[in-house]
Amino acid sequence: MTTNETLNRLPEKLPDDPMHWADAWLKEATASAVQRNPNAVTIASVGDDGQPSARVVLCKQFVPDPGYFVFHTNYESRKAAELGARPQSAALFHWDAIGRQIRLEGQVVRSPAQESDEYFASRHWGSQLGAWGSDQSKPIASKEALVIQIRERGDSLGLSLADGTTHLQDDHVPTIARPTNWGGMRFWAHTIELWIEGEDRIHDRGQWRREIVRSSEHAYRTTPWRGTRLQP
Repeated sequence: MTTNETLNRLPEKLPDDPMHWADAWLKEATASAVQRNPNAVTIASVGDDGQPSARVVLCKQFVPDPGYFVFHTNYESRKAAELGARPQSAALFHWDAIGRQIRLEGQVVRSPAQESDEYFASRHWGSQLGAWGSDQSKPIASKEALVIQIRERGDSLGLSLADGTTHLQDDHVPTIARPTNWGGMRFWAHTIELWIEGEDRIHDRGQWRREIVRSSEHAYRTTPWRGTRLQP
């Protein structure tokens, strides 16, 4: 796979494994800093009433073999609750500056606890505190009430915060354990489309499908990808 091919068009013979192309695109977008968060991905879920919802999260790990990516969230948030009840989801990476997008459909499961622990430990302490301090998606009376809540939980963790703020009082960086209600989610793809913007809106589109069968709490067995070219 050459840089020119990845940027300008799909090859005449579609690749056998599109996840490696998707991984290369994400790495190129990141290396080129095409936007502030090149790893931003939109995730969709569906509620009990059939109402779909979508939000942008950050892809923190892309694993082309066996074919999933990871984002993180509060497990008590709306998206985690909806995905827990109905794991079917759709996702979209879009880089307007370079005219490319990746569309995925699949199922979402939680990451192993160790994987979530390792990522949480790599986060800035302020983001760690935020994971403890915010009951994601739940109502709050005001921003001031949120700050008070975060400070109270910081106190319970033994943090020394400056008066009225969520900032540390000194330079000591604390060790904060991951809350059990926060962690990774793995999006396992059974369908993927690679889209390249074309002149006169004659876009280059390839779509691949495979079967995925749940094999454990965190993983799926997969069949080989089957690819086809789509009209724009």
